Amino acid sequence: MAIILGIESSCDDTSAAVIRDTELLSNVIASQKVHEKYGGVVPELASRAHQQNIIPVVDTALKEANTEVRDLDAIAFTLAPGLLGSLLVGTCFAKGFAASAQIAMIEVNHLHGHILSHFIREPGGRNSHPDFPFLCLLVSGGHTQIIMVKNHLDFEILGETIDDAAGEAFDKCAKVMGLPYPGGPVIDALAKEGDEKAFAFAKPRVAGLNYSFSGLKTSFLYFLRDRVKEDARFIENHRADLCASLQYTIIAVLMDKLVKASKTTGVKQIATAGGVSANSGLAKALLETGEKHGWQVYIPPRKFTTDNAAMIAVAGYYKYREGKTCGLDVSPNVKLS
Repeated sequence: MAIILGIESSCDDTSAAVIRDTELLSNVIASQKVHEKYGGVVPELASRAHQQNIIPVVDTALKEANTEVRDLDAIAFTLAPGLLGSLLVGTCFAKGFAASAQIAMIEVNHLHGHILSHFIREPGGRNSHPDFPFLCLLVSGGHTQIIMVKNHLDFEILGETIDDAAGEAFDKCAKVMGLPYPGGPVIDALAKEGDEKAFAFAKPRVAGLNYSFSGLKTSFLYFLRDRVKEDARFIENHRADLCASLQYTIIAVLMDKLVKASKTTGVKQIATAGGVSANSGLAKALLETGEKHGWQVYIPPRKFTTDNAAMIAVAGYYKYREGKTCGLDVSPNVKLS
């Protein structure tokens, strides 16, 4: 048995969690509202907020888990990818904590954490997770990838975005429509009231299993520019239909490559991860496509789709089990995939 403290600080959420093997004992998140008025995360403000939040968040996580520092076997922390300042706060805290508590340090790739969120076991809850190998559609604000997951620590990227991520397309198109940040959840809510076939936007054509969303963003921008010239209230009068059509197009692009990946590999265990996996339209498309192609589909609970330390802790557990610890000389890596 191993008790792991997890730390997540890759972007604008400060989170700490405690797990016993894969059983979740606590998961505390401090979100930063300051970025909303800027329409995106401001790195300097995020770093300062992490510095203010990390100690009380860790203290609360330990208390909720009824765990003392002496009970811990290791501290797992996000080393990459993310905002440099934010990663530095979490990394430096982990180094100081590990040195003072004399426990092991485990560096975790943020994206690995998202994938392994399926293996978090909640007390009294079902522990339903995909069998190996499985395909994971990892979709977030910064990443869009199709990954072959061979075991807890063996991953192969089959396809990824060559420019913008799906979550970034949601947020930037939302900003053009005057919607608040983050735009993805707002578009999801409005799309339920609109007609997904009301408007058509360009679908990028990229070879293989890679993605591209920059052309879709440009198509959407030019479409709105031309329509607003004709009717200044066009966006206001058609906001729900715009959201529904945009969401439909992004999901169609995601699903097309995922179907190809499944046919190419023969793998029918399909999972999603990352913030965009909380999108209700994507969940519906996955379940419908899965039924058509005989997939077993796994969608993580909404609370584990956004950035959280539980996923870092469970990834740390599997690395700790294999003796994969690190030293005090590690440094954050902003762009590591």
